[in-house]
Amino acid sequence: MQCGLDFGTSNSTIGTAANGMPRLFPIEGDRVTIPSVIFFSFEDDRTLFGRAALAEYVAGTDGRVMRSLKSVLGSALINDKTRVKDEVLAFSDILGLFIGMLKYRAEVALGAPIDAVVAGRPVQFVDDDPVADREAQQQLEEALRSQGFDAVEFQFEPIAAALDYERTITGEKLALVADLGGGTSDFTVIRVSPDRAKASDRKRDILATAGVHIGGTDFDRLLSMRQIMPLLGRGSPTADGKRYLPVAPYNDLSTWHRINRLYDQRTMIELRQTRREARSPMPVEDMMAIIEARAGHRLLTAVEDSKIALSSHELVAFRFDVDEVVLETPIARDDLNAAIEDAVGRITKTIDKTLHLAGVRAGAIQSLILTGGSTEVPAVAAALAAQFPEAELVRTDAFGSVGLGLALDASRRFGPA
Repeated sequence: MQCGLDFGTSNSTIGTAANGMPRLFPIEGDRVTIPSVIFFSFEDDRTLFGRAALAEYVAGTDGRVMRSLKSVLGSALINDKTRVKDEVLAFSDILGLFIGMLKYRAEVALGAPIDAVVAGRPVQFVDDDPVADREAQQQLEEALRSQGFDAVEFQFEPIAAALDYERTITGEKLALVADLGGGTSDFTVIRVSPDRAKASDRKRDILATAGVHIGGTDFDRLLSMRQIMPLLGRGSPTADGKRYLPVAPYNDLSTWHRINRLYDQRTMIELRQTRREARSPMPVEDMMAIIEARAGHRLLTAVEDSKIALSSHELVAFRFDVDEVVLETPIARDDLNAAIEDAVGRITKTIDKTLHLAGVRAGAIQSLILTGGSTEVPAVAAALAAQFPEAELVRTDAFGSVGLGLALDASRRFGPA
């Protein structure tokens, strides 16, 4: 039995296809998407996943939360270990736990074991580093095989989104797929049509692919560093005025997969030294209190919520409190736009690179296919629309189209479920 698995930085899906019709399995209640989150409860030794994990963490249960798991692939963090109560786990083991949960819940929904998978992967796990990119795919393959997948193949995520879109058209089109997820932004120029959809090998239809390691979690980090971290002392001077406070802990507190690194004794020693040297020690004390309460992910969740709210509102009132620390500040959509301006510029440059590699001009693109949650950020959507003013704008299922396309691809490679 085969499946397509979209292990995403922010959300994941798993599905299968029969008779050319893909479907996603319900893997969290009746929902077909699950946030890529694990929570290890120290109170009752349970391991929770997805929305249940987030709810337990937000409720203040004592434990360890892990988010943005995919971001460790191809990075030095993959070799790190983290303490979970009395146990020390490698990040590779934690990846296996999450993938194993997806496989088990899919098998329950299907009523049969699954041993073959086409897994999605970004065009680039790591920018401009082919060695690290190969290592990242190998690490993901090892995690998949460790959970009982005997046959493992990969497909680029934007191509999977194109396969899903192709089911809905009646004629041939030249399309650009823009897949902007939590961790990466990937682009593919591809010819699509009902006849081409029947082929198992689509290499001739793919004119070019390119990607950049920028996504929604980067937008969270950039917004946090610009608007929230200054409330905790970022950018403020030392008492002697000779330098600014160290930026590294602020960057870690704003980066999903680095927050847990702050929860050790060495960090607190360094922050006590920073507090002694700071011209304004109180903001540093607030930061120390947040870290001591292990509320870093809760803080960044509040930043993420503000980012999402700014998609439909021009201004939001940010508020976060834990123990006696209260952070409040208004955040305007213009603040978000300014924070991510350079990142959006890198995205549009990557699109230009994709077109150049394909040997086509922007005006030749007939369909601009958008998938991934980050395409809903207003500055991103506006930049993409400006690049392709004449193209048909196609908004797919932002969180499900890649998984559906991977399910279709798996049925073509391994046979129907």
